[in-house]
This record gives sequence, structure tokens and C-alpha cells, in this order.
Amino acid sequence: MSIIFVGLPGSGKTTIGRQLARRLGLPFVDSDHVIEDRLGCSIREFFAREGEDSFRDVEQQVLDDLSQHHQGVLATGGGSVLREVNRRHLHDRGHVIYLRSAPEDVYRRVRHDTGRPLLQVDDPMGRLRALYEARDPLYRATAHHVIDTGRPSVSTLVNMIIMQLELSGQLPARPESPAPQATP
Repeated sequence: MSIIFVGLPGSGKTTIGRQLARRLGLPFVDSDHVIEDRLGCSIREFFAREGEDSFRDVEQQVLDDLSQHHQGVLATGGGSVLREVNRRHLHDRGHVIYLRSAPEDVYRRVRHDTGRPLLQVDDPMGRLRALYEARDPLYRATAHHVIDTGRPSVSTLVNMIIMQLELSGQLPARPESPAPQATP
């Protein structure tokens, strides 16, 4: 089984993915960490040195490999859906969940995070709104389920995802707890 998270940078893909993997007893991997291992430097450094197109080439190779071979939970980078081949591979090879977050919620979460190269601009809120406008249709086209992150806690979101996976037949339904027996 492969459960794949897509969404804006800062939407919670890694945090929620890690918790979901723990709850289900599955391995977890973050494609950005795999990319950094392969590059031997941070994504931010590579982006600055080589540019976005070169980064997207490496990202495409990593996503192709992970979507074929990783069984468990996979968190992808925010731009993973920009290339049609990535959208197709992710959708066809796993069960994709789009963590849909309003740009305002994402900004509140990541405004102090300097490790996100696409947000190191004069107007990060404007950039998030533009990213959302451009990418929301791509995330939706890739996903099997859309989960609005809003303000629920991580554990509440994980429970919602598990319920969606059970309802869609991706996970076996948890057995109901037996009713307590009266003692004579």
C-alpha cells in the first residue's frame, strides 16, 4: 500500500504523513529528504545554484522511483504536481490525499521558516495565494481524496484520513469494540 500526500508547502504533509504512518505501522518517507540526500545539499542551496528546472528534473526522478518502490506513506514537495508525468505516476501508483490549506493558514504556519525557497520573497502571502491559484486544480486532479486542513489538530486530521481510507476500501475497517457484558 502506498499513501501519498500532496499540497502546498506548509500544508502539513510531513507532519500528518509521519503520524499516519506511525498509527498504521507503515514506513514513512519525505521525498524532499530523499532529494536532499541525492543532491548532497539542501533544496534551497540547489535551487539557488541550479534553478527550478534542474530541481524539478531531480524531483521527477525521485518521485518516479518512490512511487514505484516505496510501500507506506509518502510526503511529496509542494511542487510535485507541476509536471504531468508526476501527477500521473502519483495517481496511478498510490492513493493520493490532497491536504488542502488556505494560503492564510499556511502562512501562519511557515512565516518564520527560512528553508522554503519559494517563500523567500518580498510578499510571501501573495506568493502563497498565487501558488494556491495555480496548483489547487493540479492537486485536485492528482488526488483520490481532498482533506481540508483548516484548524483541526494533527490527530483529528489523521483520524479523518483513516476514516476516508476505510470508507474507500483502502484500509480494512476497524472492528467495533464489543459492548460490555453485564455480569450476573
